Amino acid sequence: MGLENLGRVGVWSMELRNAGQPGVRDAAAELDDLGWHTIWLPGLDGSGVLDDVDRLLGAAPHSRVVTGVLNIWGQSPTDLARRVTALDAEHGPRTVTGLGIGSPAGAAAHGRPYGDPVTSMRHYLDDLAIPESRRLLGALGPKMVDLAVARTAGWHPFLVTPDYIAAARDRVGSAPFLAPHQAVVLDTDPRRARATARAGIGMFLGFPTYRANLRRLGFGDDDLVPGGSDRLIDALVAHGTAEDLTRRVQEHRDAGADHVAVHVLTDPATPGLPLAAWRELAFLNRHFA
Repeated sequence: MGLENLGRVGVWSMELRNAGQPGVRDAAAELDDLGWHTIWLPGLDGSGVLDDVDRLLGAAPHSRVVTGVLNIWGQSPTDLARRVTALDAEHGPRTVTGLGIGSPAGAAAHGRPYGDPVTSMRHYLDDLAIPESRRLLGALGPKMVDLAVARTAGWHPFLVTPDYIAAARDRVGSAPFLAPHQAVVLDTDPRRARATARAGIGMFLGFPTYRANLRRLGFGDDDLVPGGSDRLIDALVAHGTAEDLTRRVQEHRDAGADHVAVHVLTDPATPGLPLAAWRELAFLNRHFA
């Protein structure tokens, strides 16, 4: 399976984790019917993610599932390859393994030394018997991006702007697969939409890796306040009408993205699966076909 089979857009969803819960597999089946044929599933702490991949592949027979991303510390390369081989046997080669380095705390929780991030990831890839064409890295900085280009099909950057995509393409060329995360809020009230955005992605703005990358993109102390400045939120999260959101995806495409993983954020006061938004945005699959 080449990554071109992922299409131009996909759904990135926290809500589709814990796929054994009521309604989740039905939602995956509906996404499949709507034309959302790529599901990006965050690894979180790694617990149960491959079980979720199994359930979602079973529910959505025309779809691919990408771990976006699975930290390397929770499973050995041998165990991961064994699980992916079993998924292939059951569902066909519809799984793409996106890997991340996580944090020193995550490594320590599994009794493993974090070491130099790029070196640790390189050693993991050395022992991972999954084809390079079916693995990605959750990379941001240039050293991890270079490893992704050398040892995988490409990379999946989180919380980036089209400017990041354009600069990355200028640096590494057109060949590596580049699939950014893009958070969106379907709400035309800017204040309310920004509040939803902060509830959905604000916590990540405190993580050192993301802060360092945002500084490289030109954001400063006035932007990197708790929850993020309005300027930063507007740069990272597209909000407004479906047409506004489409323009942001197009900006990523124009900058050189092969695929955009669309992460729908909704009012935290009304938790649950964002089915209405997924239905409304399903036209993106035709628009970017």
